[in-house]
Amino acid sequence: MTPVETITLATYFFVLIILAIYGWHRYYLVYLYMRNRDKEPRATAALAPLPPVTIQLPLYNEMYVADRLIDAVCAVDYPRQQLEIQVLDDSTDETQSIAELAVRRYAAQGIDIKYYHRANRVGFKAGALEAGLRTARGDFIAIFDADFIPTRDFLRQVMPHFADAGIGMVQARWGHINQDYSLLTKIQAILLDGHFVLEHGGRNRSGRFFNFNGTAGVWRRAAIEDAGGWQHDTLTEDLDLSYRAQLRGWRFVFLSDLIAPAEVPVEMNAFKSQQHRWAKGSIQTCCKLLPRLLRAKLPLGVKAEAFFHLTANFNYPFMCLLSVLMFPAMVIRYNMGWYEMLLIDVPLFFAATASVANFYMVCQRELHDDWLTRAKYLPFLMSIGIGLTVNNTKAVFEALFNKETEFARTPKYRIEVSADEWIGKKYRQSVLVQPLIELALGLYFTATVFYALANGIYGTLPFLVLFQIGFLYTGLLSIVQQYAGNGVVLEPATEEEL
Repeated sequence: MTPVETITLATYFFVLIILAIYGWHRYYLVYLYMRNRDKEPRATAALAPLPPVTIQLPLYNEMYVADRLIDAVCAVDYPRQQLEIQVLDDSTDETQSIAELAVRRYAAQGIDIKYYHRANRVGFKAGALEAGLRTARGDFIAIFDADFIPTRDFLRQVMPHFADAGIGMVQARWGHINQDYSLLTKIQAILLDGHFVLEHGGRNRSGRFFNFNGTAGVWRRAAIEDAGGWQHDTLTEDLDLSYRAQLRGWRFVFLSDLIAPAEVPVEMNAFKSQQHRWAKGSIQTCCKLLPRLLRAKLPLGVKAEAFFHLTANFNYPFMCLLSVLMFPAMVIRYNMGWYEMLLIDVPLFFAATASVANFYMVCQRELHDDWLTRAKYLPFLMSIGIGLTVNNTKAVFEALFNKETEFARTPKYRIEVSADEWIGKKYRQSVLVQPLIELALGLYFTATVFYALANGIYGTLPFLVLFQIGFLYTGLLSIVQQYAGNGVVLEPATEEEL
């Protein structure tokens, strides 16, 4: 072999091993959950008297869902004299008048609800929460994003857990009111269910760290302040504060049976924007807190799980590298007759991919009686995860190189049933270059599939097709949805979206 061929194969197998390790970690998360499945958190005592609670509603250009959110929050069952609602609106469009009118309507009914509007977005969502906290009268702070519809009994279900003075935060599971809208929304629902049920459930019930998800949770105000308050040097202020609070000794509770209904993005570019923000923010938090966490006096199991949690998005650059190397690695081995090397990489691929299928299938089995019928979505789920590689790799490098970008909100269109339509509404995003890269990678893998077929290299075909479909789907859907509805004015692309 030439030096170039040696380096290519060595890099290829190194990347595969790293991805396989993280794949095996998914099996470990399932093990943690199943081992602690019966350790469902329960409130140990009644919380009496009921303490004052402030519900914060951070908004930014949410004209389609602001009314729905305020209506739902004002219907929450909690003593009125102990409940305060803050509408923290940074909007620059019609959302201002919609939200302010809703606040006046409910204030006239005797509800303690206040409208706050900032002239700038300093700190983005974290800045808005921080500003609201200065005037909040609650000892506990509940937070709901604009696309959520909290149930009437939300606080009644959550607050008893704070009878334990060591509990700093209680997180509910997200529901998905529009999960049946399209293939994309079905996949997102399965992805989120896995995150909450198995990741949160396994980590919380086994004594590991897990995180507040930015919404549908309640904080003890003292825990926020003790941990250093809301900080806006990352795009995931929720993850950042969660780890700082747990490092201070506060304990969290995840309530899998308490569901807070919400929308998932119906548009591919909105989904990518959300994933970009989460990926970039998690790497920023990793760089900020991982050294401190590894130095802390914590059990090895807690540190190890936190390491995998905070570094998980580093997989995306490895996936990008793997995508480029798969074809040349195949050609090199085929030309040299090294078919036996397939016995190495096929098991590694299997460890990385089968672990994903097992992870989400276990989750669906926990939640649904018809879980076997949902297995048909798993190949698409894995493909879409691969298709996000370019998007999230960009996010990882922006975090590593300290490229500052604004908190890009995820557009919400109030899509609740299949008849609802989002085309023609505001907030659509324009992304120019990235879908073309994804499309090019999809065509690259199409050629790789044909090469494997022509040369009888059938063992790699299932994995190649996953990559092919993933990149073609994300790239084509981004382009098609971006230009759907001729004559619709798109929001200009920001530097981050490009």
